[in-house]
This record gives sequence, C-alpha cells and structure tokens, in this order.
Amino acid sequence: MPLDTLLALVVFAFTTSITPGPNNMMLFASGVNFGFRRTIPHMLGIGAGFFSLLIGVGFGLGAVLKTMPLLYTALKFAGGLYLAWIAWKIANSRSLTEGQAGAKPMTFLGAAAFQWVNPKAWVMAVTAMATYTDTQRYFFTVTIVGLAFALVNVPSVSTWAGFGSALRDWLSDPVRLKWFNITMAVLLVLSLWPMLR
Repeated sequence: MPLDTLLALVVFAFTTSITPGPNNMMLFASGVNFGFRRTIPHMLGIGAGFFSLLIGVGFGLGAVLKTMPLLYTALKFAGGLYLAWIAWKIANSRSLTEGQAGAKPMTFLGAAAFQWVNPKAWVMAVTAMATYTDTQRYFFTVTIVGLAFALVNVPSVSTWAGFGSALRDWLSDPVRLKWFNITMAVLLVLSLWPMLR
C-alpha cells in the first residue's frame, strides 16, 4: 500500500473513530457513570468487535449485504432499537455507580457484539474496505485496513470515556447528573439519524 494511501487510511480511521457516534456517546456516559477503569472492557470490546466486523466485511460480508439490502436494513434497525434501549437505560440512571453492585457498565463481549448491529460501524467498515483495499493485493490490504483501525480505534474512543470520567466530580450533583444522562440519551438516539435514513 503506498504511503499516501496509508496516511489517508489512518486519517480516515482516526476521524471516524473519534467523531460522535453511538459508541462514543455510550463511552462518554459510561465514563461519567462508572469511571474510566470500569469502562475499559467496553472500550476494548469496541476495538475487538469492530476489527472482526472490518475483517468480515473485507472477506465477503460487504458483498453479501450488497446482494441482500433487506438484511442490511434489518441490521440497521436492530441496531437502532438496541441503541434506543441503551438510551432509555442511560436516561433513567440517577446516581454515579462506582460503588453500586447492581449497576454495571457494558461488558467486553456486549460491546464487541454491538459492533455487528451498530449502523455507524457498518458504514465505516464498508466505506473503508471499498476505498482502501486493492484488488491486486486484496488479502494484504484488507489486513492493513484492519490493523490501521485496530491501532487507532481504542485510543480514539478512550478519549470519550476519559472526558466522561473527568466530569464525574462535577456531575456528582444528582440534578446535574440527571440532565447529563437525559442529554446523553437524546444525543445517542440522534447519532443514529444520519445512518437510519
């Protein structure tokens, strides 16, 4: 892969990973509600799940979705419903839960599985594979695309959990936390709009 293409890929991976979307909204809320340390499995799950989605799209799922647009639509709406449920849970959270036994952040496996129904993740994966792979060296370039995202994704998304964690003290006031969680839930739902149209 030429150096200019590799640099363009890294910029694409960074900008799509760090910009607002369902994953980053959930990580921000998790950082506030659970702290950075308890959000680490969620961050790592996003990285692993998205890597597996990228490789899956690169080695055939993208072509399957092009021939079965109804399946792609079903995946988008399944992801949308799941996000609406998560938004509901975030909106109704009313206390910081670092020490509460009943409240739990998203698990590694839950975050990894979510990538397969996350509309933004599908758009990113299909776009990356269509744009940055080379038919002459397909296996190699699919692997490079996957590795570029693997190196960029987790550090990018972790900034959102870090921002959330940094706001924990300020949001320890129950009224502020209530309105923060409601705002994050609304933003989470709104982040779906461009992908569900």
